[in-house]
Amino acid sequence: MQYNVKIEAFEGPLDLLLHLINTLEIDIYDIPVAEITEQYLMYIHAMKELQLDVASEYLVMAATLLAIKSKMLLPKHEEELEDDFEFDHEEDPRNELVERLIEYKKFKEAASDLKSLEEERGLMYTKPPSDLTEYADEIKGDNTNLDISLYDMLGAFQKLLRRKKLQRPISTKIARQEISIEKRMDEVLSFLKKSGTRKKFYDLFPESDREHIVVTFLAILELIKRKEIDVEQEQNFAEIYMTARKE
Repeated sequence: MQYNVKIEAFEGPLDLLLHLINTLEIDIYDIPVAEITEQYLMYIHAMKELQLDVASEYLVMAATLLAIKSKMLLPKHEEELEDDFEFDHEEDPRNELVERLIEYKKFKEAASDLKSLEEERGLMYTKPPSDLTEYADEIKGDNTNLDISLYDMLGAFQKLLRRKKLQRPISTKIARQEISIEKRMDEVLSFLKKSGTRKKFYDLFPESDREHIVVTFLAILELIKRKEIDVEQEQNFAEIYMTARKE
């Protein structure tokens, strides 16, 4: 039967041995030395036939395999045969080669993982920090307190709801009144402009109706987003003030 050999690029004799073990589906802890040696030598001969330079380390490994094969073929003494027909773990001539293969396999798998991480990182794009000095004056001139976040506004809104709940009368007549966010934005902005001074966040909620409170809060957030009003807070958890931004 003709033996077809496909030559691949190997990083060394251990790499070639691992390839043969995987291809032949051999248990690395119980290597059939005769079979693996035959396949290994076929690769070496094929490389020579193709006039490829065979490094000395490949030849050293070939000699090592032949030596192991010879040791395993040598007959054991009668005393040893009576004790055990199998090779003892410490006396098995394959042990050193198996340990080298396992160690090499660990490093090869680690190198493969690092290569994958390198390729994954290569898909990311980074850029050096930009010089924003030219925008410093523009940012400095912005009167909006940038320390106030949406979470601060939500905290103030929760306090407002608690206050309104405590101040709600025991009995009241509810009259449903539809109000749009746009209309409430105009009312809040007009109120701030007419006052001419900063107003407390609480002052913008004259009604106790829950729907009116929610619409007012959304109107304030939209005005902040459009930079039509300024928001100030002297320190964390302190009172929040609103002022209409001048044209």
